[in-house]
Amino acid sequence: MHSSVKLWSKGTLIIKAGLIFYYFAGQYNGVMTKTPIHILAISGSLRKSSSNGAIINAITAMAPANVKVTLYDGLADLPLFDPGLDTEDPPIVVTDLREQLKQADGILICTPEYAFGIPAALKNALEWTVSSGEFVDKPTALITASSQGQHGHAALQLVLGAISAKLPDEAKLLIPFVRTKVNPDGSVTDAGVLASLKIVLRALIDAINQS
Repeated sequence: MHSSVKLWSKGTLIIKAGLIFYYFAGQYNGVMTKTPIHILAISGSLRKSSSNGAIINAITAMAPANVKVTLYDGLADLPLFDPGLDTEDPPIVVTDLREQLKQADGILICTPEYAFGIPAALKNALEWTVSSGEFVDKPTALITASSQGQHGHAALQLVLGAISAKLPDEAKLLIPFVRTKVNPDGSVTDAGVLASLKIVLRALIDAINQS
């Protein structure tokens, strides 16, 4: 249940669970009284200027003022998962990954599909969290942006389920033919994609607020 009051002709002020949201023309432009939110973004592509990086940049640009989106940049530095190294004293880069995941209020994964599956570097990073549990009940959003992507998207949902991530339905998005929707300068040009990204961001923030 929530209460709402009309704000002139521009939108509706929603007051829910002590938080304040503004909805203008049906779109989320929320400003919340909650402590600032930190979202850790992980791109499954190691390529600089990738389409997935452009998607993350678009979400970062549309985030409310109290939401900070930080890009994890250590994917390529992680060693291949080795149970023999998964001890109380793992490699420093693994400890750093786990700490960044732990400190984040929510996780945003944006990834291509490789060979009908999950990119190896991303899958490797997720494997390093199985025993340590950073994803357990962690609000998470998943965007698969690729030429097709449905197989990798489905596989990642299985993996995130296995590590007990909190993945709301509205925080899952598949963007096929992504290169037709991003300009060479890295800007997202497709209006439908931009609208869908707002829905994903809103769902992730809502899941964080409910945690």
